[in-house]
Amino acid sequence: MNVDELDTADIVIIDVRDEYAYLYGHIPNSINIPVDKVFAADLPKGKKLVVCCRSGVISGEIAEALCEMGYDAYDLKGGYVEWLRRKIERADDDVAARVEESIRKKFHKQLFGKFAKGIVNYELIKPHDKIAVCISGGKDSMLMAKLFQEIKKHNKFEFDLVFLVMDPGYSPENREIVERNARLLNIPITVFKTDIFENVYNIQRSPCYVCARMRRGHLYNKAKELGCNKIALGHHYDDVIETILMGMLFGGQVQTMMPKLKSTNFEGMELIRPMYLIREDDIKAWRDYNDLKFIQCACKFTDTCTSEACKTSNTGSKRKQVKELIARLAAEDPEIEQNIFKSVENVNLSTVIAYKDKEGIRHFFADEY
Repeated sequence: MNVDELDTADIVIIDVRDEYAYLYGHIPNSINIPVDKVFAADLPKGKKLVVCCRSGVISGEIAEALCEMGYDAYDLKGGYVEWLRRKIERADDDVAARVEESIRKKFHKQLFGKFAKGIVNYELIKPHDKIAVCISGGKDSMLMAKLFQEIKKHNKFEFDLVFLVMDPGYSPENREIVERNARLLNIPITVFKTDIFENVYNIQRSPCYVCARMRRGHLYNKAKELGCNKIALGHHYDDVIETILMGMLFGGQVQTMMPKLKSTNFEGMELIRPMYLIREDDIKAWRDYNDLKFIQCACKFTDTCTSEACKTSNTGSKRKQVKELIARLAAEDPEIEQNIFKSVENVNLSTVIAYKDKEGIRHFFADEY
């Protein structure tokens, strides 16, 4: 079934992606039943079932199996990505203006105010900086680009921006969505291509971690080639507190995601995170208010990879577990998230068993007891 055939009352759209991908963005009125649960689900037999996966790769097999079980099932050609591409294609020309107005007015306090506060508090921008604003195509980096454009208008001091998109091996459909959204939001992107996805495809242990490290290196290299001295990433407040807990629970260490960091491999380069104080729920609210649709993960292997590495990096990810843990704790005590954030600002070295200094030398409390 084609995307254009969805506007009928006698169909039920079954989205078989994982819950996190579904919550990030989905076709209106679709039902989320992850692929490992769809065959055991109680599905209606009186209507057409349209199976939607990420890009139409596995939906055909699922629809065929459902037909063998007696259902009137079809696969959605192109999947969610194709639906998303069509939606962006039909968007009007006033989107950028409306988005910018929402940043200045409705979301000024939650987004622009915290963006500016983070830049000032952590001294992220200096006069004459040239910053590569790194855009993955998701909600966080796209918002970061718009916030940079907005703060540039204030012109308190001179600095330059390059809106940098690295294509690590996107499928044509994903790359088109990133480029269309950039045009829609009036973000003048510079795109360069790498073959990172191909290089990490057969890595069984932590492929997403390896991919992220390789992408970081390519971004530094390209930014330096373009004359930039900083790269900006779209990590937000929730990423920070999740990282703190992940380090403690899974890494046995106390550490945080720093608001800025000097590169050890690219001399003179620095990484900054200007969305450090912005909450993810506020980013989602801005996205939904403006009816914007972004890609979640542009990895072209998501639909087909069945290795344990992919499973671990997707629905069973440690970050997802920690995100859910924080949400449960915060539901009981609203100050939990703020306390996690502040915990790494209030470290008293006299009350810890051991710590490492910036040279990596370990100091044990009993040495000077």
